[in-house]
Formats: sequence, structure tokens, C-alpha cells
Amino acid sequence: MKDYDIIIVGAGASGVFLSYELTKRDNSAKVLMLDKGAPLEKRQCPIKKGAKNCVKCNPCHIMNGYGGAGTLSDGKYNITTHFGGDLHNYVGREEALELMEYVDQVLCGMGGADAKLYSTASSELKTIALRNDLHLLEAKVRHLGTDRNVRILGRIFDYCASRIHTQFYTTITDIQRQPDGGFLVKTDKDESFTCKDLVLATGRSGSKWISSICDKMGIGQEKNRVDIGVRVELPAEIFKHITDDVYESKIVYKTDKYNDQVRTFCMNPYGEVVAENTNGIVTVNGHSYADPALRTENTNFALLVSNKFTEPFKDSNEYGESIAKLSNMLGGGVLLQRFGDLVKGRRSSERRMQKCFTRPTLQATPGDLSLVIPKRQLDNIIEMIYALDKIAPGTANEDTLLYGVEVKFYNSKVEVDHNLQTKVKGLYALGDGSGVTHSLSQASASGVYVGRILAEKYGFQAR
Repeated sequence: MKDYDIIIVGAGASGVFLSYELTKRDNSAKVLMLDKGAPLEKRQCPIKKGAKNCVKCNPCHIMNGYGGAGTLSDGKYNITTHFGGDLHNYVGREEALELMEYVDQVLCGMGGADAKLYSTASSELKTIALRNDLHLLEAKVRHLGTDRNVRILGRIFDYCASRIHTQFYTTITDIQRQPDGGFLVKTDKDESFTCKDLVLATGRSGSKWISSICDKMGIGQEKNRVDIGVRVELPAEIFKHITDDVYESKIVYKTDKYNDQVRTFCMNPYGEVVAENTNGIVTVNGHSYADPALRTENTNFALLVSNKFTEPFKDSNEYGESIAKLSNMLGGGVLLQRFGDLVKGRRSSERRMQKCFTRPTLQATPGDLSLVIPKRQLDNIIEMIYALDKIAPGTANEDTLLYGVEVKFYNSKVEVDHNLQTKVKGLYALGDGSGVTHSLSQASASGVYVGRILAEKYGFQAR
């Protein structure tokens, strides 16, 4: 049995920046970081190597490993409290923004300084959107690109390597509270570790696991939201006037038919659509590169409908999983449909796809999304596409591609205090795994925040 002062569960954005801050600030803590995924250099999706479909790696290299799900997903950091989580409700709005600005400074210092910082605050697009009943959310956006993001994470790992002991391919099987107030952590390698402070930073892929730990320790959780939608892909020229100006346009629309909110999410100019595996379920996502030589001719983004449930139903993630499973059942993975086929009530076939002018960047199964996505959500998505067509003519073209399904599983919001500590003293929950944050910037900022708290506890001295 090995003894540590701090154990970090998860090497995603929050865990990475927690380890960075503990390395930067002198302290006496002995630190271990555990992750079930692979080291950064071994995170390679088989699809990128030529596999036709997702082979369901266990664990998924897109979702797990050093850097977490954000590593191979565009490297886009939104500095804002208008979306991306609720960190400001715990630490204050001003401090949350300062923490995100600090994260940006670290990224720039590690090789991201050449990446452009965009802003939507004074954009003409905001006025044009409002004229068409669309709402552009304000944020500063630093787009690193997947390729540059990987290089920066590699430098952060090297910076922390002599200070933080990191162990990959390790799954935690049990956590027990010790009589002295510390924790016993058991792994699938028949190893046991003890620590005084335990930080749960599992990210989106650890949603079920973190819920089980909270249930075991009597920690309250709120389970009521999941976002369901599609990944849209179209020629980059259609959104060029928007992406050249603000890059990431978070646009919200309230539908006439149901009065539901639909939003754009994770816009990737000249990017590609990718599959990802969450707990054995294949969904879709997107990313883009900083290197112009790696860019495609298309732009992709998600259209998501938020679903919040009331009593008696509580497990919104199960609802999202059931829809994703249906898509996997019909398509063997990701389904693909032309927008023109969808509105005409017919499935996309191989024959129709061969005539499609928009070339898909992900090999997916042509099919019918109306057999998968519930009518209300699908009606909302169709209405949103026509609304976007007013500010980006061509969005509603017949050959606009829709990949399904895209599901954003919001981890149950864990009950934590202003220090992101649960009612169990010494047990912290942060990042997307806590449900407090939903973005790279806010997850990273939460890691810095707790890193400073623990550094002070174990003997803080700023370098």
C-alpha cells in the first residue's frame, strides 16, 4: 500500500490544471494522478488509422487519457460565464473570469500565443442575429486547434512530470473512508493507495462512476438535464463570414412551435466530424486543426435541444443513452442524413449520398434520423436550421449533412461548497465530472482553484 497526501482521479482538463498549479506552487504534498485512459502519445483513434467505423476501444481514446475528452476535440477555450458551466455560482463571477484568464495565460505560455483570440462582444453578427430572433452569446474564444492543443498538453505533462506521479490504464474499483478521515483507493490492478485529500475529476466519461461514489457516501446530486441533437456539416463558405469574425458562434433560438431553446455548440470551421465512445455508446462530435494543411472544405457544429425533466423521472442521462443506443442499433454506429431527405420524409441511401455535393468527413451509415430522434426535438432542430439560413444562407440546403446522434451527458451536479468540497471533508468534485462545469475553460479553471486551496494547505509559497 502506498501513501499519498492528494490523489487526483482523472487526467482531464480539471485534473491537468490541478496538477499544474500544485507543481507551480511550492508545497509538501505527495500527489498521485490516476486515469483509466492512455498517455497522450498513445491516444490514437483507429478511425484515424483507417478503420471504417468505431471499434469501441476500451477505454475510448477520444474520451479518455491525458487531457481528457477535450484533448482531441478542437482545443477551444471560451472565456465566459454566459455558458459552459456554473463555476461563478460557487467562486464568484469575477474570480471565475480571472481563473479562466489565468488558464489562457498558461496555455499561451506553453505554446498557444500564436492562436488568435476572438470575441463576440462587439460583433456586427450580434445585431444581425437579433434581427432574425437569434441570440449570440458573448465570449472571448481562444482556438488552439486539436494539433496545437496536443502539443501544449504534452508540455504541461512534462512540466509536472517530476512533481506529480501519474499512472495510466488504471480503473478505480472502490473508495473507502478511513477511520483517520483519509481515504483508501483500490484499483483494478489489485493496488491500494491512501490519501488525506481525494479529488474527483473524472470528466464526462466518468458520469456513472462518480454517481455511484456519491450514492455510496451519501452525497446529494441533481440529475435532470441532457442535451440531444445532431452534428451539422456543410461547406465552409456558408459560415465563413461568421467563423472568420468570431470563430465560435454560440447562437440560441427559441422555437415558435414548442417554445423550446435550441443552440449551436462546438463550431469547427474547416474541421471534421468524429465519432466518440461514451460508456460503450457511439455518439458524434467534431474538431478542427490549427495547421492549414490539415483543414477540410467543410464546417461542422452541433444543434442541441436541452431536455430538463420533472418528477417522477430523474435520470436524464438514461434518456439520452436510450436514444443514442437506438441510433447505434439502426446504423451500427453514427447515422447520416441529408437535410433535404429529412424534410421530405425519406431516408438517405447510398445512392442518394453518391449524388450529394457535400462530402462527409466521417464515414457513417446513411439512414433516417426521424426513426431515432423524438419528434419534438427533431421539429426544433429543423426550425433552427431554417432560422440559421436567414443569417447564413445555404444552411438549409438539401445537401447539408446531419449526423446523429449528438448527446451531451451532463454529469449529475454534485453538492459541493464554495471550495468545491463535498460534505465529506477532504473529498472534492470539480470539472465536468462534478456537473459544475461544461467546458474546457471552466473545467481547467476549477482545477486551478482547488489546486491553490490544496497548495496552501500543504505549505504554499509562490514561485
